[in-house]
Amino acid sequence: MPAADAEQKVLRRSILVTVLIGAAGVLFGILSGSLSIIFDGMFSAVDASMTALALMVTRLIARDKSERFQLGFWHLEPMALALNSALLILLAFYAFVNAVGLLLAGGRDLSFDWAIVYAAVVAAACFAMFFAGRRANRAIGSEFVALDLKGWLMSGTITLALLVAFIAAAMLRGTRFEALAPYVDPAILALLALIILPVPVRTVRQAISEILLAAPGNLDSSVRAVAEATVEKYGFEGYETYVAKVGRSRFIEIHLIVPQTFRIDSIRRLDEIREEIGAAIGGSERDRWLTIAFVGDRRWSI
Repeated sequence: MPAADAEQKVLRRSILVTVLIGAAGVLFGILSGSLSIIFDGMFSAVDASMTALALMVTRLIARDKSERFQLGFWHLEPMALALNSALLILLAFYAFVNAVGLLLAGGRDLSFDWAIVYAAVVAAACFAMFFAGRRANRAIGSEFVALDLKGWLMSGTITLALLVAFIAAAMLRGTRFEALAPYVDPAILALLALIILPVPVRTVRQAISEILLAAPGNLDSSVRAVAEATVEKYGFEGYETYVAKVGRSRFIEIHLIVPQTFRIDSIRRLDEIREEIGAAIGGSERDRWLTIAFVGDRRWSI
């Protein structure tokens, strides 16, 4: 199965399971009276909608380009990731504010039986999706799938923590610490929000960097190393390089300064140098936009 088809299959399966978990979260949250479970369900709902958006983007990227978007659709990938992460940041911040308000108001009673059942089932489902997706992504190598896997791992870990907390809170019933039980749910909600926040914040920073076409240090240094080796091998006067990473794509321009004494027997010779440089840079040609220009005047390389 082609990588693009496999990527879309994994994302479609993720959307289906996420929708089911989101619906279960809202239902069990209402039955148990737990805001932390409702938040978990809402988080899953937002995640499902954003995964659906990611699926649409992967389908566009698989088309390479169109008459209107002649450079392809790669630029949509960081935009979708930024939107996804921004929504998660807003959701987590809103949840944290609500949790603090509940703690100051004296907490919230809930039915721990329903909460424990929900947390056990959902934690198992999240870890199952994580391990299945990780195995599939070893062959796909998709950033969208990798981000989706982070979400499943994070959701599974959080829900497992919910399970432990709900069991511990249920054990407080009938003890001298029973008065602490109403504070468990808002405390968990506040903790969930704080745990979730760093992941989308990092993703937003990375996505904005790609949208602004900031040059990644590792890509810049590797391309410069290839250009320097080419200049030394063929006796060129110098080079200029320009790189950017946008989603899964890499945009690379290399301008080689050719001396007047350099003999060009045929265009094929220049193409052979291009092929040599492309092989040295490596990576998937499908996700690489490589331009190599030969100029006699350095002004044309700036």
